[in-house]
Amino acid sequence: MTETTGAVGTTESAEPTDLVNKSVVKAARLLRELARQPATGATASTLAKAVRMSRPTAFRLLHSLERTGLVDRVNNHYVLGWELTRLGQLAVPFAGLAARVEPYVEELADEFNETITLSAVGSGNRLELVAEAAGSRLVGAAGLEGMVGKQYPLHASSSGKVLLAELTTDDVTRLLPAELEAFTSSTITDRDDLFRELGHVREQGYAVIDNELEDGLLAVSCPVRDSTGALAAVLNLTAPRYRFGRDRIAQAVTSMRRTADRLTAALWPDDLDG
Repeated sequence: MTETTGAVGTTESAEPTDLVNKSVVKAARLLRELARQPATGATASTLAKAVRMSRPTAFRLLHSLERTGLVDRVNNHYVLGWELTRLGQLAVPFAGLAARVEPYVEELADEFNETITLSAVGSGNRLELVAEAAGSRLVGAAGLEGMVGKQYPLHASSSGKVLLAELTTDDVTRLLPAELEAFTSSTITDRDDLFRELGHVREQGYAVIDNELEDGLLAVSCPVRDSTGALAAVLNLTAPRYRFGRDRIAQAVTSMRRTADRLTAALWPDDLDG
């Protein structure tokens, strides 16, 4: 069984920077930051500070976004707008994203000759598979088409652990079933044990499952973050334990973190913030 639940990406483009409207890029950063704020929203000053932008610039952009319905203002607090909601409902989830991330996923698969997936964080704390590549020696691996819509248990998948580690204890408690299912004798089924495991994931910055979802299966996952630091996707390596042991985890994490950084730079380029 290939362990995965979602994905994201883009190629490093030689696109001329003079074709990019920096005001649009800054407005997009404000929208992403608004998505991280409480439901009550945030003031222009708070948003400007969070995205490292001057308050006058932030206020001007927020005013324009408000005029178009992309943000709303309630008691001097900005929230995501009605028009953005309408457009989001019409959008095809992650359309076009697979083609942008596939080169990175394929590069990792070639490096380790194992299965690599990228999953995007969707609504309701779900991970949606975006791209998958398999090593040449892996026979019979599930293809992307067969994996679409499949959700692995969050507590028994490395990608799920990365997602859970971003949440509060109360959120994790609400998200998971009352009884955690055991898939093997190594599956973590005790909530206290799981919370301790999630603490380790936060500290080390990656997650591992070892015989927890399927006997003989080892998987490693690393977060992919957007320019604000929010979890946007999870990069995952899955392999049979007989040829990919724990002694290779450090090497995998190093390469996966490098790829995650490249994805962030390509999808949310910081050099356009000036």
